[in-house]
Amino acid sequence: MNTLDRYFLREWVKIFLITTLGFPVIVIMFDLADRLDTYMGRGLSKGTVALSYVFSLPENIFLILPAAVLFATVFTIGIASRHSELTAAKAGGISFHRLVRPLFLAAVLAFLAGVALSEVAPVATTRRLELLGEKTIRGTRSRYNFVYRADQGWVYAIRSLDISSHTMQDLILERKGSGPTYPTIVLAASRAQFDTAGKKWTLAGGALRYLLGESRELAFEFDSLKLGSLKESPNDLLAEPKAPEEMRYAELGRYIDALARSGSEHKKLRVKQALKIAVPFTCIIIALFGAPLAVSSPRSGGALGIAISLGTTIVFLLAVQVSQAVGAGGVIPPTLAAWLPNIIFGATAIWLLMKVRT
Repeated sequence: MNTLDRYFLREWVKIFLITTLGFPVIVIMFDLADRLDTYMGRGLSKGTVALSYVFSLPENIFLILPAAVLFATVFTIGIASRHSELTAAKAGGISFHRLVRPLFLAAVLAFLAGVALSEVAPVATTRRLELLGEKTIRGTRSRYNFVYRADQGWVYAIRSLDISSHTMQDLILERKGSGPTYPTIVLAASRAQFDTAGKKWTLAGGALRYLLGESRELAFEFDSLKLGSLKESPNDLLAEPKAPEEMRYAELGRYIDALARSGSEHKKLRVKQALKIAVPFTCIIIALFGAPLAVSSPRSGGALGIAISLGTTIVFLLAVQVSQAVGAGGVIPPTLAAWLPNIIFGATAIWLLMKVRT
């Protein structure tokens, strides 16, 4: 990396950091002005509200990364164009593609950071909801008459759960199937005891039914049964179930697979899961797209850079919303719907790069 590379990279990083940290602050200020009365009405302290906004940063930064990359790329190259650095570099035998290579490498690092944030953001979001009282933190040692949605399509209906004795009373477990090869399973038991050493539940006094379809079923009673799919500990069952937005990529994938096996609608969630990778990857696409746009009118000043960046961001966000709706409706496969804006912008970026004078 030569001196010119370091100069371009330094300017890019400065603008990228200002945008990445500045936009979330603006979002926080707007949200605080809109919801401060609501938070104060819940009796939340100023420290709790401030901490909740700290936990909102991973999600806000994750969403703003592509726009930050675009702003950094457009302004870095735009400034170099107006100050004749690009002209001097080309006169010295350095092509435009070689000149902006460090910026593309920086966009790759932004993509990797976005993937990491997609794993951190759900955990931080859950903690923020708990702090704001929008998600219950259970402090009791028991729970009554509740339903728990587990992995692999299982749903538990439990009359009572007691943490102290590690027991459940009057429970029904059901996994909805799709046919004889994947039958619906219904299990009813009067009692269940959790073994803290073996981390297993033992169900007692119940019946197990396999519904094979066409009014066919297989059923038997049992005195004692250990079910491998019942993996949750008493503390897990006491917790509030997660919303899809609070799940990481792999966790959301397991939840979607469970919905698919049970015959439930899952296309919209497939799109959201794919977007956890597609949105960070946009950092690379948007850098390829923004670089040639920045040299289209080098004397237009910073106003053009702002217009290009904001306009491209708005168009991209609209494309994402449209593709989500199309994917959720089943018009095209969900994964393709999530990646469609990147495909369109990527093809446009390649065409623009080919048109740039090197």
